[in-house]
Amino acid sequence: MKVLIAEDDLNIRLGLRDLLEAEGYDCLEAADGEQAWTLYCEQIASQQGPALVLLDIMMPKLDGYSLCRRIRQQDQQLPVIFITAKSEEIDQVLGLELGADDYIKKPFGSREVIARIHAVTRRCLARSQSDPEQQSFQMADLQVYPAQLRAERDGRKIDLSLRDLRILQTLHRHRGKVLSRDQLFDECWGRSYLPSSRTLDQHISKLRKAVERDAQTPEIIVTVHGVGYRFDG
Repeated sequence: MKVLIAEDDLNIRLGLRDLLEAEGYDCLEAADGEQAWTLYCEQIASQQGPALVLLDIMMPKLDGYSLCRRIRQQDQQLPVIFITAKSEEIDQVLGLELGADDYIKKPFGSREVIARIHAVTRRCLARSQSDPEQQSFQMADLQVYPAQLRAERDGRKIDLSLRDLRILQTLHRHRGKVLSRDQLFDECWGRSYLPSSRTLDQHISKLRKAVERDAQTPEIIVTVHGVGYRFDG
């Protein structure tokens, strides 16, 4: 899922990018409103438009409100989250009138950002539940609900990131087959990602703690030593 980040503060922009990429989102960056509009138009022209836009309100060349107006003239459904240091009620009202889906106020914590973006992502995925990729599936005693970015076992809900979901979908799609680390990187991180076995193994370890009944004796993500991982189905 592609996210356009329009933020003139370099540190905030890079922080958001790193945070979202770790969750499995593909990020486009813009340092001002005009650059963001150009990127948006280029992506739309190539039919690879963003699925979510993060807009700083106070940007040079073109502010977030004006950029949101332009986007809404093209697309009424694209989720937009404003990033703002302003807390005045009138700003929030104006943003909502322009069609913003949510607000993130500076300074913000990583958990807040991820929670708000996950909420918007779930709404996006829910609109495409007819897509086979969004249909629920079972792995051992775990039921996975892609459109909700969640899994469930024994009535307990387990939140998933987009990256977690991609890994589970890939293993389920190739059940019974051993997937090499390179295959998992290509399908779950993208071919442009420079692979690191440690990155993958750390993510798998964290995911096992979330989705396995016993992470020490996994049934869903089984290690095949020297090769990769497998879900037996």
